[in-house]
Amino acid sequence: MRVVVADDSVLLREGLVRVLEEAGHDVVGSYGDADELLAEVEDLAPELAVLDVRMPPTFRDEGVRAAIRLRTEHPTMGILLLSQYVEVAYAQELLGSGGGGVGYLLKDRVASLADLTDAIDRIAAGGTVLDPEVVAQLIGRRNDPLASLTPREREVLQLMAEGRSNTAIAQSLFIGVGAVEKNVTAIFTKLGLEESGTDHRRVLAVLALLQR
Repeated sequence: MRVVVADDSVLLREGLVRVLEEAGHDVVGSYGDADELLAEVEDLAPELAVLDVRMPPTFRDEGVRAAIRLRTEHPTMGILLLSQYVEVAYAQELLGSGGGGVGYLLKDRVASLADLTDAIDRIAAGGTVLDPEVVAQLIGRRNDPLASLTPREREVLQLMAEGRSNTAIAQSLFIGVGAVEKNVTAIFTKLGLEESGTDHRRVLAVLALLQR
C-alpha cells in the first residue's frame, strides 16, 4: 500500500516510516507538517495517510483539518490519526466527516508492529478503528444515552468501535457469529439505524457512541 506520513517529531516520523516499511508498505512521502503533505498528495496518489493530530504552526488540530480535507478531496483514501493523548472530540470530528476507512490511535500503539499493521489492514478494508483507550473512556461516561443496550450489546459495540469484524468479535467474546449478528442487529434497532443504501450503520453506531 502507498502511504504518506506527517508528524513534526523527526524521531517518531522516522520510526513510523521504518515500521510501515517493515510491514511491507511503500512510504511515498514523509513530512514535518500537514501543509507539506497537502501540497504533494495529488502527485503521490497515496492509499493511506498517517497524520499526527497536532502539528505546526499552532500545534492544535492541523492534522485533523488536513484529514478532513483529504477525505473530501480523496474519499477513497484511508486516514489514520495519531495522538499523544485521548482527544475524543477529534476522533468524533474525523468520523463525522463521513464513511469508513478511518482510524484514531494513541501513539503508544505504533510501537507494536502487530497493532499498527492490524489497524492499517482494517482501515484499508473500509473499517473504522478507534483506540481501545478512547472507547473505554466513552463507555465509562455517565448520563449514557445508550442505556437501553444490554451489557453484551455494549461489549459488542465497544469492539465494533475498535474496528472488529463480527467474526473477530465472536472470537473475542467466545460466542458464535450468529449471536454477534443478533446483538449487532439489536444495537442498530435500539439506536434507530435503519437499513440504508448510503449510510454505513456500523460507522453510525460508533458515532452514536462518540456523541454521548
